[in-house]
Amino acid sequence: NAREVFDLMVKMAWKNGEPGIIFIDRINRDNITPELGDIESTNPCGEQPLLPYEACNLGSINLSAMVKEGESGPEVDYDKLRDTVHKAVHFLDNVIDVNNYPLPEIDKMTKGTRKIGLGVMGWADLLCKLGIPYNSQKAISLAEKIMHFIQDEARRASIELAETRGVFPYFEKSIYKDLGVKIRNATTTTIAPTGTLSIIAGCSSGIEPLFAISYIRNVMDNDELVEVNPNFKRAAMEGGFYSDELMMRIAKEGSIAHFSEIPEKYRNIYVTAHDISPEWHVKMQAAFQKYTDNAV
Repeated sequence: NAREVFDLMVKMAWKNGEPGIIFIDRINRDNITPELGDIESTNPCGEQPLLPYEACNLGSINLSAMVKEGESGPEVDYDKLRDTVHKAVHFLDNVIDVNNYPLPEIDKMTKGTRKIGLGVMGWADLLCKLGIPYNSQKAISLAEKIMHFIQDEARRASIELAETRGVFPYFEKSIYKDLGVKIRNATTTTIAPTGTLSIIAGCSSGIEPLFAISYIRNVMDNDELVEVNPNFKRAAMEGGFYSDELMMRIAKEGSIAHFSEIPEKYRNIYVTAHDISPEWHVKMQAAFQKYTDNAV
């Protein structure tokens, strides 16, 4: 019974904390090198569909750092973003050549397709800086615009590399030979969860909404330190409603949705994961997936 099978999948995904389901036929419809064989699986996080023996070579741009002051307030700095994309593609292409591979088969396949996956993190932070609610059509439209820009520039950078370094060796077994596009890397974009990367970079993870505005970190002998999102802290101070006591209350609540002392403007902008309905989570993922070679 299909309903019983689906319910079991959902139950086990919840029990294990795993994504749960991959539709392998759907993935292979976007296989860049079908003549090399079928994609059989993804990496553990699910964002990188791979052929047997291919490697997962990813990098992420901190969108929170791609902001400049415009005539009417903060705006996306597309010139800086373009420059960063081109440098990142060059960097990731170099990684393929300097890396040491544990098996000769991995060495051959990885250098044969030269797949890279440039993605983003700090998306929720960017939206906060621009004053755009995550769960809004304006955010979805900006997501499409930014990822479209990144994908176009990443491919442009890979095409430029192909002019000096040559196309990837399995080019003749790819869809690009029929398109007449000479490119260095079979794929150029992927959006990873960036769990650890975003902590190191001090920004929100991947394309996720903010996990919390304020939270309590237990250190040493059970000392409680209140960690506050730096963008919210800055906004609260400028808005005149910051206090340590309020930040502690927010940390215990997890969301600012019901804090009437915080102006509605800020409550709309600084939404957290649990404030956002599942539909908006899916819409955001779909917006980014539209312009991503691999997956989100």
